[in-house]
This record gives sequence, C-alpha cells and structure tokens, in this order.
Amino acid sequence: MIAFVLLYIPKLIITVAVILLIYYGIRIFSRYVLPLLIDKGIKNMQQKMQDQQRGKQPPSRPEGEVTIEGQPQHKKNKQGDSGEYIDFEEVD
Repeated sequence: MIAFVLLYIPKLIITVAVILLIYYGIRIFSRYVLPLLIDKGIKNMQQKMQDQQRGKQPPSRPEGEVTIEGQPQHKKNKQGDSGEYIDFEEVD
C-alpha cells in the first residue's frame, strides 16, 4: 500500500504543477499580452475608419469655383417595349 502511494505522489505533484503553470500563464497572458493585442486591433480599426472617411470626402476645390454635383436623371422611355398587354376578366 505504501509503495502504491509513493508511486503516485510524483505524478500528483507534476499534475498540480502543470495546472498551476497553465493558470498563471493564462493570468499573465490576460494581464499583459491581451490588452496590447486589443489596443493594436482598436487602433487598426480606427485607422481603417479614418481612411474610409477621407475617401468619401469630396476633393477640395479652389474657392470660387462652381461645380454641380448630382446623379444624372434618366428619362423613362414610355414609347418603348413595355411588355404585352393582357386583358383580365373577373371570374365568378
């Protein structure tokens, strides 16, 4: 019985040491490394948003220059092929 216990004590110590090592590794990672990764991701996202905003702004023009901006209006062709006319009758 004593030999049985003596054989499993080193394995128990190794198991507890591995568990503690994993626990403290996660704590150190979440305390020091994770905030750095999050800050880098946020800064990257902010930079992308600023680049998008700069791309949507109209180009700067000299003062006094007149420009007309807008979507071209498309006239619908009423005389063109509008499809086949079907006469419907109400059925009782």
